[in-house]
Amino acid sequence: MDAVKISKELIEFIDNSPCSYFAVRNMAGLLEKFGFKKLECKDNWELKKGDKCYITNNDSSIIAFTIGSNDVEKTGFKIVGSHSDSPGFRIKNNAQMKFENNLKLNTEVYGGAILSTWFDRPLSIAGRVVLKSDNLLNPKIELVKIDRDLLIIPSLAIHMNRDINKGFEFNPQTHTLPLMGLANEEIKEDMLVDLLAKELSVSTDDITDYDLYLYDRNGGKILGLNNEFVSVGRLDNLAMAYISLKALMDTDSGSGVNVMVCTDNEEVGSSSRQGADSPMVENTLERIAIGLGKNREEFFRAIDLSYIISADMAHAVHLNFGEKADPTNRPLLGGGPVIKYAANKAYTSDAVSASIFKGLCDRAEVPCQSFYNRSDMRGGSTIGPITQNHINIKSVDIGNPMLSMHSVRELCAVDDNLYLYKVFLELYK
Repeated sequence: MDAVKISKELIEFIDNSPCSYFAVRNMAGLLEKFGFKKLECKDNWELKKGDKCYITNNDSSIIAFTIGSNDVEKTGFKIVGSHSDSPGFRIKNNAQMKFENNLKLNTEVYGGAILSTWFDRPLSIAGRVVLKSDNLLNPKIELVKIDRDLLIIPSLAIHMNRDINKGFEFNPQTHTLPLMGLANEEIKEDMLVDLLAKELSVSTDDITDYDLYLYDRNGGKILGLNNEFVSVGRLDNLAMAYISLKALMDTDSGSGVNVMVCTDNEEVGSSSRQGADSPMVENTLERIAIGLGKNREEFFRAIDLSYIISADMAHAVHLNFGEKADPTNRPLLGGGPVIKYAANKAYTSDAVSASIFKGLCDRAEVPCQSFYNRSDMRGGSTIGPITQNHINIKSVDIGNPMLSMHSVRELCAVDDNLYLYKVFLELYK
């Protein structure tokens, strides 16, 4: 495995994963190619050494695991956690709006997107559509990706806003609504639903609801003087999701239970059934223990021996805004994975958990960096602290360094993808 190869694989995965639903479906497809079996939460789990399994939750989160030992209470769980969602725009119900002769869609902002980066580029729609079924409590669900240039959010000409380059606050209800077409006599009451019905070859009456998002139509690229960089949307956090998935698939079962967790809704607080702030991860780990014939006491013993890497992209020092970085902890693109620290515990890293991660980097012969926010600036957080609120487990927060976080198009270094892959392999061995 070389850095360019894994980076090209990452770009292909992201380009085919315009939203969390497709990311999870694509991860499940890769797992099945590697012999993983899908489990259902409603079924009884009977597990043994050598098993490779995965579950999904509400179509947008996934947990995969391999069992290298029946004695999980003696080996613990080795976990990498990430998330499947990224900032952007969600389409509201009754979305069609007409202004003059323009047909536009009513949207709301999802997460902390850099709104200006979404303007003046071809966009389209992806997500899931719910259809009527004979079972009222179990409706039919179809994923939809409209694979053509469909929408655009036009900028206002500088002649009408001379101060635009001095800073402008966009109103997400009025300034960022995407244009879909020109209105005429043939426009139906809900062109979006009609479009979805045609994509899915169903009647409009069969569509009961949807969860739809905008996505950028421009594909990812490797660029730079020496092909050093990856430029693509949703690096935060599909890069961590894909690299951890690949490491799990490429590792033999190892000596314990290896787990890859990818939850949804991190960008909006994780408080959903498919988010990290739910019982999903804890319940799944306990069910693995029960499936191996262990009792609750043995499950708690396993947790005490366990370790989770909360993997979410990290900030590199910006070439044009160097003063925004901490004076002494300054992660560089291509400098290896970054351990993230915070006195307010927005990150879970402490001296013990960070030392374990540093040891993994040493074993993998990979460089390691550290990140702190400037003491006069507030930073973000991750699924790490949220997961630790549910499970008493050693945890470290890390990520690959990147620029343009939460832009529609983000940037990372090719070498860092291979570095972190090697570290995850060491954890799972």
